[in-house]
Amino acid sequence: MNAIRPESQTADSEPGSGNGLLWVLLLVAVVFALARPRAPLDLLMLVDWQTIGALAGLLAVTQGVERSGVLQVTAARLLARCHDLRSLVFLLSASAAVLSALVTNDVSLFLLVPLTRVLAAQAHLPLARLVVFEALAVNAGSALTPIGNPQNLYLWHRSGESLVGFIAMMGPTVAVMIFWLAVAIWFLVPRTPIVVKSAPDAAPMEPRLLALSAVLFIAFVVALDRHWMLAGLAVVFGAFLLLRPRVLLGVDWALLAIIALMFVDLRQLAELPFVTAAMNRWPIAEGWRAYVAAIVTSQFISNVPATILLDGHVRDLPALAAGVSIGGFGCVLGSLANLIALRLAKVPHGLREFHRIGIPFLLVTALSALVFRL
Repeated sequence: MNAIRPESQTADSEPGSGNGLLWVLLLVAVVFALARPRAPLDLLMLVDWQTIGALAGLLAVTQGVERSGVLQVTAARLLARCHDLRSLVFLLSASAAVLSALVTNDVSLFLLVPLTRVLAAQAHLPLARLVVFEALAVNAGSALTPIGNPQNLYLWHRSGESLVGFIAMMGPTVAVMIFWLAVAIWFLVPRTPIVVKSAPDAAPMEPRLLALSAVLFIAFVVALDRHWMLAGLAVVFGAFLLLRPRVLLGVDWALLAIIALMFVDLRQLAELPFVTAAMNRWPIAEGWRAYVAAIVTSQFISNVPATILLDGHVRDLPALAAGVSIGGFGCVLGSLANLIALRLAKVPHGLREFHRIGIPFLLVTALSALVFRL
């Protein structure tokens, strides 16, 4: 991991960056279709449509918030109060960690990454690195609570622990992750003054669009909580289509395609006979072996599918929970939150920057948490 100079990497630099992963996943899907043909309906059943629908609604609402102009005003006020780069990164990362524990990792990214993009448009900031730290922060913070991420929710129900008991179980691992996140920020982000760009006057705020987006966000979250996915999507997309159709033009449909293809490819990978045989043969039921298996598996198929895959083979739920949480670091595929953060940022070289920080961070954090557990 290396130090940086504050430099601008604005969201407008390369709007379509990141589609290389889409083509790779599409190629893998074609290879599977040729090697292990299955009916189109079976392929569609591999996709977690609840996740895709939730992301689609949140992407639309996020576009409404961005177009309302409130992020520009918020960014300007933040830059007026935060004068050095390290303090800004600490503030954004701490906000990401806390929010992810309370409102899930994905929602916190949808709130903070667009704001970070606007900050980078108004000042000379290393956007890619800021977003990488936010991705690391949400992976760390969301690990603390049962509602922070999907794998925690699944394991919480499996464990039978109370809310307080689950938080106590995850507390030591999260403390290790947060400690190393603070260390990484301290050494990788210089305490240099933030230089604000000279820019034309910002577009005026649109209070009505902001109010509409806020109401739709609340309604959509309630719909998700009640499992009314289709009704929630109909309300969000119907309202924007009737009242502000241009908002829907900015939705990152490629991100939805990437995540859908991830489900198709990675679930087929997990079904391969040699993968199943390896799971049955390796002694990963308990202790450090379960912990390491969770981390390694997450690197290849993401931590949520890894949790479900390993649950039938691992009896040590605390080790599994710690492993899949730390497994969100390292490779970008370790957590869907990583992909969401990079796509929302729309920044060139985001994948390279993520791995330059994420892989060393994974190694240090994984070893530290293992020593702590032992």
